[in-house]
Amino acid sequence: MTEYRAHFDATVEFVNGGSLTAEGFRLDLPSADVDADAIGRLFVQHLGLALVGGVELRGLEVVEEQHRGSRGIQEAVPEPPAARRRVIDLSHRIRHGLVTYPGLPAPVITPHLTREASRAVYAPGTEFAMDIITMIGNTGTYLDSPYHRYADGGDLASLDLATLVDLRAEVVHVADATERGVPASVFYDRDVRGAAVLLHTGWDRHFGTPGYLKGAPFLTPDAVNYLVDQGAALVGIDSLNIDDTESGGERPAHSGLLAAGIHVVEHLTNLGSLPARGARFTAAPPANEGFGTFPVRAFAVVDADAAGQRA
Repeated sequence: MTEYRAHFDATVEFVNGGSLTAEGFRLDLPSADVDADAIGRLFVQHLGLALVGGVELRGLEVVEEQHRGSRGIQEAVPEPPAARRRVIDLSHRIRHGLVTYPGLPAPVITPHLTREASRAVYAPGTEFAMDIITMIGNTGTYLDSPYHRYADGGDLASLDLATLVDLRAEVVHVADATERGVPASVFYDRDVRGAAVLLHTGWDRHFGTPGYLKGAPFLTPDAVNYLVDQGAALVGIDSLNIDDTESGGERPAHSGLLAAGIHVVEHLTNLGSLPARGARFTAAPPANEGFGTFPVRAFAVVDADAAGQRA
């Protein structure tokens, strides 16, 4: 394989003052098709320089020459295959007029600054759009903090990111269950301590339709007690509510889980794409003070070897 090196003089300026000058420098190149800017970056990387403000190369010449081992130079070898993992989106999209929970207001999206109007504010050829969204926290796929249920509970800003990001996921596939209530017994074979327990009921197929409101699956009180006792970190469901909304206003799941500091994520979707075990789950809301509920971009990272495993 033919190898190439660059010959040049150089001056490096630093952002905090001072400079460095090199004469007759020789640098390995990954190929002959490397421009001066890229050679300047390779030069900085080879020397391990920090706080560089600019690099000037003079007398640059690329020649066919054997490499001498310059640091940071990538040889022309095949790249390794991409990591065997997939990122799976578990969130409903939010749009103007979306009905998440019947009876709650839909989000309203209006422009604050249009692209056309911005042209009078910025330099020619530069334009921006800035929009305003007015919505209730219970919109799309959202997370409940203890403050949602309890006046003295922690708000969204108080939540520890370690309990929201990269959690081991235990996915319970009950889309073919014959009863609406998900009982404690479905978790007996699972290690739920510190995990995101995700209930795949399949009810998300009705999202955005009148059928989403009636007959939705939920978590039973005995299951709530079990998950609290076992120390789950988060419980999510792809249904209308984690509680039975047809029970006359009782909310044992919200009450028990949030009192124990277990996060609740509702209106998930696409849980059927996850394996029973092996996924890593993330659902982090913005750090809003004095707020109990807000949409999240929930997603899971799944190793390709684990994908397709169902239980």
